Amino acid sequence: MGIKRRHWASAAAPLALALLAVTGCESGTSGTPAAGATAAPVTSGAPSTSVARVCEKPAAGPAKAPKGAVTVDPSVTGDLAAKTKSSPPKTTFWLRPGKHRLEPDRYAQVIPKEGNTYLGAPGAVLDGRKTNQYAFGGTARDVTIRFLTVQGFVAPHNEGVVNHDSADGWVIEHATIQKNSGAGLMAGAHQQVRASCLRDNGQYGMNAYKAGDPIRGLVVEGNEIVGNNTGDWERRRKGCGCTGGIKFWAVNGADVRGNWVHDNRGTGLWADTNNNDFRIEDNVFEANDGAALIYETSYNAVIRRNTIRRNNRVEGRGYAERGDNFPFATVYLSESGGEPRVKARTDKIEIYRNVLENNWSGITLWENADRFCNSPANTSSGDCTLLVKKTDRCAQPAIAKAPLYADCRWKTQRVDIHDNRFVLDKSAVDCTVKCDRMAVLANYGTYPDWSPYQGERVSEAITRKQHNRWHDNVYVGPWKFVAYDPSRVLEFGQWQGTPYQQDAGSTFRARDGG
Repeated sequence: MGIKRRHWASAAAPLALALLAVTGCESGTSGTPAAGATAAPVTSGAPSTSVARVCEKPAAGPAKAPKGAVTVDPSVTGDLAAKTKSSPPKTTFWLRPGKHRLEPDRYAQVIPKEGNTYLGAPGAVLDGRKTNQYAFGGTARDVTIRFLTVQGFVAPHNEGVVNHDSADGWVIEHATIQKNSGAGLMAGAHQQVRASCLRDNGQYGMNAYKAGDPIRGLVVEGNEIVGNNTGDWERRRKGCGCTGGIKFWAVNGADVRGNWVHDNRGTGLWADTNNNDFRIEDNVFEANDGAALIYETSYNAVIRRNTIRRNNRVEGRGYAERGDNFPFATVYLSESGGEPRVKARTDKIEIYRNVLENNWSGITLWENADRFCNSPANTSSGDCTLLVKKTDRCAQPAIAKAPLYADCRWKTQRVDIHDNRFVLDKSAVDCTVKCDRMAVLANYGTYPDWSPYQGERVSEAITRKQHNRWHDNVYVGPWKFVAYDPSRVLEFGQWQGTPYQQDAGSTFRARDGG
């Protein structure tokens, strides 16, 4: 865990949601939307995104215990854990209104049994009192948590509070998970997180990580993901790559839709290391300090109909003010692309019908020539690509020849960027330089000395040979384009012309005419 971003310098119940309607296709829509707005219809050519605003007005749980449920008393310390232990699997527990507490031991936690359900009454809170590390743990499958607030737990760095042990099949719905250390929530296979508030947690809102097999079939739908990384971990552990509203690791098959991802202290959503088959759609990404979305050393995704605005202004500006000329973007694809040999619902990365408005820069496609399997520069902690089972195969002389020459490298390839709207008003972003970039580039390969990717081989490949293509987009504002390496800053005509031939069928105007 803790992977560094590389840059140039080196079927659930119906959801009773309060909806936030964001049309996303008009210039200047940068204010916080009102609660309770109704969903707007999707129209052809531009996204219309409805997302849940659930933190301010969370849905209320049952005011009375359902028939057959075990009632949990907040006045009895440890009552929830004790009654869980003494009850059979598939028991439903109803937590009365009030503040529920575990025993005052750091490792005290609730260990559910298979099929258990936990329902919070209106005002029911499970509070760790800054004493307990974990709220719900263990390996039981198919646990459901609804209408419950979980707060004040102190999970260690890279660990989580709810579903601490990444058990499979959990459903977290209409929950508020807030003000915890570490990650508010971990994830297992076929987990569903719906209509929940993941707010103000110390490291992540959710850390989708499980040791061993990949997490399969993850659903993240209709949540508000806000204010996470209160611990400012990227500053405390410089370059750790260990924060985000949500961080995904080795997730195979994820649907991330209708979420409001905003005001996180760092990246909004970050998929890092051998993720595959993502659909990221109908979300609003807004005012995250870093990129709205990072897709890193991963495969095969559809990113569509998202509204992405006012992101990356803190981190992007910080790099620019330090003189870094790398095009840090609000949608950042790093060593990620489409791969037909990896089974998914698509065989490319397709980015379309999104609106990006007044972010710090646009979309960057990047590939680090020195980062590949078995290279000391690979920050993915010994991981290899999904095409090579044994990392040590990626060594001379075999790596210099087919198939390993191609398969030992995560490649930014088969990326199709089309029918998006990119709007930039520099006065709204408050910048004069380096906030206006769209880019496809790599570095000059130098390391290690046995690398077969030295020199300009990767720059040439990502720019001209790996089927990365922009077309049929709309640009409003003073956009610049970077190709091959950071020094090649192009005007729109140069970007469209030989040798780059990007953005066929796209339109460009320096300012909004309406």
